[in-house]
Amino acid sequence: MKVTVIGSGNLGSSIIKGLASSDMFDPKDIIVADKSKENLNNIQQEAGVTVTENNLEAIAQSRMIILSVQPRILPVVMNEIKDHLKEDQVVISTITGVSISEINEYIPSNKVIRAMPNTAAVKQASMSFICANELEDEDTIFVEKMFTTIGKAIRIEERLMQAATVLGASGTAFFLRFLRAMTQGGVQMGFHPHEAQSIAAQVAIGAAALIEDGTHAEVEVDNVTTPQGCTIEGLNAMEHNGLTSSVIKGIMAAYRRISNIQ
Repeated sequence: MKVTVIGSGNLGSSIIKGLASSDMFDPKDIIVADKSKENLNNIQQEAGVTVTENNLEAIAQSRMIILSVQPRILPVVMNEIKDHLKEDQVVISTITGVSISEINEYIPSNKVIRAMPNTAAVKQASMSFICANELEDEDTIFVEKMFTTIGKAIRIEERLMQAATVLGASGTAFFLRFLRAMTQGGVQMGFHPHEAQSIAAQVAIGAAALIEDGTHAEVEVDNVTTPQGCTIEGLNAMEHNGLTSSVIKGIMAAYRRISNIQ
């Protein structure tokens, strides 16, 4: 089976590299279209995929077409390809803030599925969200399976897609900023920057693994803290300075912004 990806920017290239590294596709069966020769050369060398500057050539042989372009570019792409799509071709949009119905205005006869992965797809560690008009549809389930090859994927209702984008995609940056702060603290205590970052990253991986089975995070927090210990001292200092409140405020600020993107 062949799949086409239109757009190979940061998110697009992460998806492409993740799919190319999976067992689901032969890299040569992943067709990447982009107007940037530099982007195409880079992704071809890094992932071994088939590349073209021609969107119509890219969509000709694939049943699944992933759109990974900026929202402002979408009308240009859709107006170019809309009259060349077959009715059985499925369009998968990763474009922030653009609804299924908005894309269906261009292609009313085609099935549209929205997918929101994050850039950890390149490490096959993405958290991806899939939504469609029919969540139990065979194609929707297949798309979920496809995105599972680049991490975890779940099907959600479209009304939750903006929240999913903030929590699952923007959340990557939120966690990395916290890791950066942990790294800086480690340097201040005496570690070299690369050592501190490596330690913070592994601690984050371990912390996430502790709650993979559904254990509440606070249970594991209690397992680390001891009476009059350094952990509770540090936690309380962070809370006195608004850690939890700041994180929630940041998430909600991002949610308000994405809810107003036109």
